[in-house]
Amino acid sequence: MAGGTMVQTITPELRRWIVEQTVAGFSPESVLDAMVKVGWRQELAAAALEDSLREHRRQRGDGRGAGVAPVVVPARSQAVAARLPKISLSPSLLCLDAGDRQVRVLATLSLPRVVVLGGLLSDEECEALIDAARPRLARSLTVQTQTGGEELNPDRTSNGMFFTRGESELLRRIEARIARLVNWPLENGEGMQVLNYPVGAEYKPHYDYFDPAEPGTPTILQRGGQRLATLVMYLNEPAEGGGTIFPDVGLEVAPQRGNAVFFSYDKPSPITRTLHGGAPVVQGEKWVATKWLREREFI
Repeated sequence: MAGGTMVQTITPELRRWIVEQTVAGFSPESVLDAMVKVGWRQELAAAALEDSLREHRRQRGDGRGAGVAPVVVPARSQAVAARLPKISLSPSLLCLDAGDRQVRVLATLSLPRVVVLGGLLSDEECEALIDAARPRLARSLTVQTQTGGEELNPDRTSNGMFFTRGESELLRRIEARIARLVNWPLENGEGMQVLNYPVGAEYKPHYDYFDPAEPGTPTILQRGGQRLATLVMYLNEPAEGGGTIFPDVGLEVAPQRGNAVFFSYDKPSPITRTLHGGAPVVQGEKWVATKWLREREFI
């Protein structure tokens, strides 16, 4: 690798080395640290890491193998604010005050920052959300990163719908509870999405932030800035399958009615280790409600 006084170029060999290290089990943070220690500038090393892993995922996904082709490093978006939605936890804290409800802390993880919550929603609230969403379900779409619009995605085989923020007393009550729990303004939350996964449906591993390298991202960010955190709430319990998986850290959260998993990401980068997905439903069906939190007011 190049020293600090040499011209630093992202070569195919460097990109291949980055992929080999991550495939071998080294975390993105350790790969970045190794590059910086031998003289790479922090910003350029991070750019090389992000682009190499992004291209590797794309090639692996369409069957072209693990080789990585050279790319031009794209300009990065302005860093997001350091302040993040956060669940305030003290050591061994068992319960959280969510205003109108006590919520249990079932498990926590430091990197990525994950908190598994018990009893965020009551059984009645879960049923009410399902009943309200069911007539409005349609094939789930994902953000079209080239344009900022929406598109069908074969990686996401659920049916879903979006509520408008605050559109009912039920939504207002739950949204206020979430805002208090994660210490984030209510107006910075997107409208809640409810998804239904029948047998065989899944959502392959992905990131929830908007990729700064994609041409449609500036359009998406106009509505409230970057996504900073995700809260997935389980509205029922499939007989088998349907867990929320975090492949980078070997974590799977079981879908149990009323429980939820919260995770945050301080930058739009694989370094956050927030790659996650919905495992296929094997028996029964799965219902979840998702709340994404933005930097600014979501409009």
